[in-house]
Amino acid sequence: MSRYTGAVTRLSRRLGTMLFTNAGSKLKAFQKKGYKPGQHGQKRFAQISEYNKHLQEKQKARFMYGVSEKQFSNYFKLASKSGEATGVKFMKLLEQRLDNTIFRSGIATTRPQARQFVSHGLIKLNGKKVTVPSIQIKVGDKFEVAENRKSSKIFENLDKRKWKPAKWIKMDAKGLSGEVIAPLDKDDIEQAIDNQLITEFYSK
Repeated sequence: MSRYTGAVTRLSRRLGTMLFTNAGSKLKAFQKKGYKPGQHGQKRFAQISEYNKHLQEKQKARFMYGVSEKQFSNYFKLASKSGEATGVKFMKLLEQRLDNTIFRSGIATTRPQARQFVSHGLIKLNGKKVTVPSIQIKVGDKFEVAENRKSSKIFENLDKRKWKPAKWIKMDAKGLSGEVIAPLDKDDIEQAIDNQLITEFYSK
């Protein structure tokens, strides 16, 4: 499955980071139980192997962005043929997904919510309704909440939320629209992911 629907906090504790940026109770529960789930979660174990370290980082990124194993592998293959540093290009491909762009803009508060907005037809890209979260955005692309959805309560007071859009996005919070104004650089990718570990995982 491409979208994880299980226990958010439990998975986050297992991988050592809050995967879905949920505010409120889930984040508090994660911070309160800063150890792995299960009856042996608080016990000390031998250091994990290099393979497991690489695997955990891959899984962390996959669940964080909500992609399937096949999609994840395909992104890495594209990155390896790009001519850029593979790990950085790989993360850029994940960041340039339409659902992640909606999350980075502030229209959605989490990546899973952004994915739902797109798949349910709430978002228009360059004036056209889209339902594919994995669309790769590029400089000049414009996105917005569909006109007939802008009055929905879920988008109320968006301009008053304490959220700063990514620097590569120009956002009109009142108009519920935005534009991709610059290409991503290595400082724009998710810093919670060690992309070098992922590169090493696929290089074996």
